[in-house]
Amino acid sequence: MQGFGNRSWCAGITLAVVLVIAGCAAPRGPAPVEDRGTMTRAPNAAPGGPLITTDASGKPLPGIENYGKPGYYAVRPGDTIRRIGNETGQSWQNIVRWNNLENPDLIEVGQVLRVVPPVGPGTAVATAPASSSSEGVVTKPVAPPSAVVPAAPASAAVGKPPITASPSAPAASSGDEDLGWIWPAHGTLLAGFDDAKNKGFDIGGKAGDAVLAAADGRVVYAGAGLRGYGNLIILKHNNTYLTAYAHNQTLLVKEDQSVQKGQKIAEMGNSDADRVKLHFEIRRQGKPVDPARYLPSR
Repeated sequence: MQGFGNRSWCAGITLAVVLVIAGCAAPRGPAPVEDRGTMTRAPNAAPGGPLITTDASGKPLPGIENYGKPGYYAVRPGDTIRRIGNETGQSWQNIVRWNNLENPDLIEVGQVLRVVPPVGPGTAVATAPASSSSEGVVTKPVAPPSAVVPAAPASAAVGKPPITASPSAPAASSGDEDLGWIWPAHGTLLAGFDDAKNKGFDIGGKAGDAVLAAADGRVVYAGAGLRGYGNLIILKHNNTYLTAYAHNQTLLVKEDQSVQKGQKIAEMGNSDADRVKLHFEIRRQGKPVDPARYLPSR
């Protein structure tokens, strides 16, 4: 019996060692960023904590000297280059180029990235043409953009009458304000702007109806990566304005593509929505504004 007990004890020890080895060998999924440091008030840092300028090995975090400056972005846990591009209104390819990143999949939490074009002597940044008849490209320095990703649209209330332009809206004069807006779809207005519940317009229609660019611009996002929006397009019109077009059935444009006012950019659908509709937003310097102030009366 004593020998049997010794054999049982040895077998238990052997099994434990095997389980420990198997646990160490279990594969781990890759993280979007290397978590080698963190910034003050980052999502995993205590509020008011000291600014951490180095990674775990003591090496300075890339770009830390630019932390807090306009036009720069501190990488947070879970960030990817594509997500940062969506939030700042820039293409991820430009961010890679501006920061000389050898591998865009290897960015560190706390790393500070330039998210606006470097502007210096002799440097000009291309923006969208001022009107659909323009042949050339307007060039001007780009101000630091605000966050691009629109807030999730609230459920639309059916049966509201169309909303026309507000008589108190300031008249567009020139420059960034003079875009000559048009309606992005011809359907009935299902829900108007509500600063707390609905950050834009919900426009009804049939599956496949045309979705039009509300003004000249450039595609900064085209995809289905933002939950709650389905197939989404975001256009950058100039340094001031962005527009978003959500719940499409089909996307007809690609990122970095220039579009003209009235161009068909998508087909209406019900992706990530309870019915066929277009959720449309206008954002001024990153803040959602009432489209009724800009769209012409119907």
